[in-house]
Amino acid sequence: MTVLAPIRDKILNHRRIDSKEALLLLDRADLLDLAFLAHEVRKRLHPEPVVTFVVDRNINYTNGCICGCKFCAYYRPPEHPEADVILKEALRQKIQETLDLGGTQILLQGGLNPLLGLDYYLDLLRFIKSNFDIHIHGFSPPEIAFIAKNSGFSIEETLRSLMKAGLDTIPGGGAEILSDDIRQRISPNKCMSDTWLNVMEQAHLLGVNTTATMMFGHVETPEHIIQHLMKIRDLQDRTQGFTAFIPWTFQPGNTKIPVIAATPVHYLRVLAVSRLVLDNVPNIQASWVTQGEKIAQLSLAFGANDLGSTMIEENVVAAAGVDFKLSLADMVRMIAGAGCRAVQRDCYYNSLTEHRMPKI
Repeated sequence: MTVLAPIRDKILNHRRIDSKEALLLLDRADLLDLAFLAHEVRKRLHPEPVVTFVVDRNINYTNGCICGCKFCAYYRPPEHPEADVILKEALRQKIQETLDLGGTQILLQGGLNPLLGLDYYLDLLRFIKSNFDIHIHGFSPPEIAFIAKNSGFSIEETLRSLMKAGLDTIPGGGAEILSDDIRQRISPNKCMSDTWLNVMEQAHLLGVNTTATMMFGHVETPEHIIQHLMKIRDLQDRTQGFTAFIPWTFQPGNTKIPVIAATPVHYLRVLAVSRLVLDNVPNIQASWVTQGEKIAQLSLAFGANDLGSTMIEENVVAAAGVDFKLSLADMVRMIAGAGCRAVQRDCYYNSLTEHRMPKI
């Protein structure tokens, strides 16, 4: 009996694995065995062969940012001539186009721009809600922590103000790796891991659902990946506020971290282990934006049950030189090609519409 056999039995008998067991799986498990185990857990949580997705648009309200993250090719210093803040008319056009294409939400994120105070964000939210019936999935924890500090308010006060103005849910961006030694190396001006987790915990306690992410494939070790997953699992045990987890690979193009991009095999291993560790997070999302269509399809056999967004617009990953695009028809075709049913959802993972391939 190998050292992995008891871990395998544990998973198949619906028992939780610990960090040491998760690390062994990540480092040593056979790839296809990992796929089998992750898919078994996925079927336990989602018995039907349904793959969900949302139609939305990523809107970056500013690229002005003081972070200087080494992995980001999109930001500009706030005083840079290429730094900008979105105009309301441009915002109006983007949202209307999203609705016209069947979108139900916008993902609203931007840089940490000290030129923008809390009033800017409240006005932005009120403008959107007064003009459009659309869900706002906005402002990652580093943004919220920065807005609070820059405006002289507590995290809770800032969250309550944003919620009152129209913020519906919070994306899990800015998590990178939730280990401060890694964060100090790749994003020293961004909030540390405890602050990221605190923003999420306070949001959950206020009744706001969020997602969680992990960006890997840069300077972290396998141990850091498992630490990250355990921190998400521990918080979810306390709050049950995470709707989904999205691991994605660092894209090194045009950035200041000179590494070779993570392989698809490494991505699939991390994806599968994420599904096995996060037994309390209902949905695992595959990153077709960084992996492309074929690996995204394969991800559905490695524990993923969701393909995120059609992404009518995406700027941050594209700035690193990766520019995969999908229409609604492409998304449906991709899911059907993997032998699954394509269901459009909302941000709370409620099913909206089942889409079928047109008959020829």
